[in-house]
Amino acid sequence: MSRFLFPRWANKVLPLGVVFGLGPLGTAVVAGFWYYGTQKHTEVGYRPVQPVPYSHKLHAGDMGMDCRYCHTTVEKAAHAAVPPTQTCMNCHSKIQTTSPKLEKVRESWETDQPVEWVKIHNLPDYVYFNHSSHVTAGVGCESCHGRIDQMPVVQQVQPLTMGWCLECHRDPSQHLRDPKDVTKMGLLEASQAPGAKPDGSAGQPLPGRPADMRKPAPPVNCSGCHR
Repeated sequence: MSRFLFPRWANKVLPLGVVFGLGPLGTAVVAGFWYYGTQKHTEVGYRPVQPVPYSHKLHAGDMGMDCRYCHTTVEKAAHAAVPPTQTCMNCHSKIQTTSPKLEKVRESWETDQPVEWVKIHNLPDYVYFNHSSHVTAGVGCESCHGRIDQMPVVQQVQPLTMGWCLECHRDPSQHLRDPKDVTKMGLLEASQAPGAKPDGSAGQPLPGRPADMRKPAPPVNCSGCHR
């Protein structure tokens, strides 16, 4: 009876609907997840709420504190140390001693328990990254962390993907400065401003780097970062 209700061409409606309907829709969904599910969109802008509202803009920007005062190991160790409570209390045992914003800092000092800061820049366990090798080579803080001196609340500004790292490893010159200026902010932006490179060439070192200083040759092979 059904052959009288539906013509023979109706048998092709379902497969054609799948091919021309669900096919493009599925492709669009996969493409959307592929693009918007990348670290550029899922991690850039990550700005967790910290247990203590610490402003880098106030300390590193307005007050001009050097990054290395708090992150003491960046020049000699693989990891940038999170400052202990002692570092905070060097100043805050005399300044803002009753501020409610610093209650957890004072509590940490009294109980000898660390403040549970939330880590922002996370790399997979299988990635080896050494802060000291980058800092001593002259890669400034702002190349990876952005204008930290302008952040009341720190956020991630770079995707930290393998492709992003390799782009710099293949041509690090534009991020290199005199190692003594690694914590100086604004040099990277100044070098990328219109007219900063009148000859149009890429890969020029930042102003202030000694011309005779050896250019590093960062690894681009797998074992350089995956160990």
